[in-house]
Amino acid sequence: MNVLLIGDVVGKPGREMIEMFLPSLIQEHGLDFIIANAENIAHGFGVTPDTADQLYRTGVDVLTSGNHIWDKKEILEYISKEGRLLRPANYPASVPGKGFAIVQTKSGQKAGVVNLQGRIFMGPSEDPFAIGMQIVDRIRKETPIIFVDMHGEASSEKQAMGWYLDGKVTAVFGTHTHVPTADQRVLPAGTAYVTDVGMSGPYDSVIGIDKDQIIQKFLDQIPTRFEVAKENPILQAMLVRLDPETGHALSIERITRKGEN
Repeated sequence: MNVLLIGDVVGKPGREMIEMFLPSLIQEHGLDFIIANAENIAHGFGVTPDTADQLYRTGVDVLTSGNHIWDKKEILEYISKEGRLLRPANYPASVPGKGFAIVQTKSGQKAGVVNLQGRIFMGPSEDPFAIGMQIVDRIRKETPIIFVDMHGEASSEKQAMGWYLDGKVTAVFGTHTHVPTADQRVLPAGTAYVTDVGMSGPYDSVIGIDKDQIIQKFLDQIPTRFEVAKENPILQAMLVRLDPETGHALSIERITRKGEN
């Protein structure tokens, strides 16, 4: 069984990369299931119903998110009804939406997706380790195929989550920093892990934003409205191959596709 994990999709350039390359990736790798982090798909900040639906139409099965999930107010009603768009599970239970989903893959197996958010250098949230394990135990009663998006700033916190869930989930993949790491591997008990998948969006940028605007902000500290960059769009993702009977990962490898300037 082959699954694609797409890193933080940033703005229109990121959405266009998904539209351009996902059909061929599905055919080339026989993809059974596709997850993408979508918290920055609407002009670089947040999610709208239209941008979420656009990614579903390309073949993405589940959208995860993070601290920017509420940046567009129109998402509040949508996320309450659309179970394939997740917000971090360790947010207060009273907020709209769900932090995990169990869906059917193209090959007919059930797969669970859990969205967690770290607490180091991030906004306040409840314990992702305790809540994550509770959800994983619940999902494992239905399927051993489980993917965890650990949305966080600190690499140490993401690595700790990988070791904590090793053998209990198929993959723990980090998002949020938009910068891909070179530490992808299958941990000893069978969980695929990477600290950060990377970004699908404008590569000639500062984590997706116009580089000149960011540099100027560092120079003068004057608040400004950031715009998504456009140059050198790229798709960054991880391909996970797994045993559907055990849910254990067999391999994890980086997938990169470059668009046209």
